[in-house]
Amino acid sequence: MQLPQWALFALGSAVFASLTAVFGKIGIEGMNTNVATFIRTVVVLGVTAALVTWRGEWQPASIPLRGWVFLVLSGVATGLSWLCYYRALQLGPVSQVAPVDKLSVAFAIVLGLVFLGETLSWKLAIGGVLIVAGSIVIIIG
Repeated sequence: MQLPQWALFALGSAVFASLTAVFGKIGIEGMNTNVATFIRTVVVLGVTAALVTWRGEWQPASIPLRGWVFLVLSGVATGLSWLCYYRALQLGPVSQVAPVDKLSVAFAIVLGLVFLGETLSWKLAIGGVLIVAGSIVIIIG
């Protein structure tokens, strides 16, 4: 069975996100988490700028206004997420913080249904419920 291309990138995202948690937990030891988030953001900016430059993809004028608005909103949400995530990592163990952070998957399912008109399948519903249940067990238990 060959996985669809989106699944390969999603799995790559999951692997790198797990490394983010471990490296971040080690890196924030004894430092301000807001400064740590700033450093992380500068690194992400640099890596992304290098990739876009290497691939010759600089074309900001071709992005419609609606795209700019929602990309800026996405950036604000990402920044706030990272600030909360690093503070949570500083206060708790990676093995608990990272899975609870993945409640974002269940939230994204609901938001996709409500705002994007996506369809709810049984597999998606069961997966979302299991994510929520797992997070509850981790938080309470």
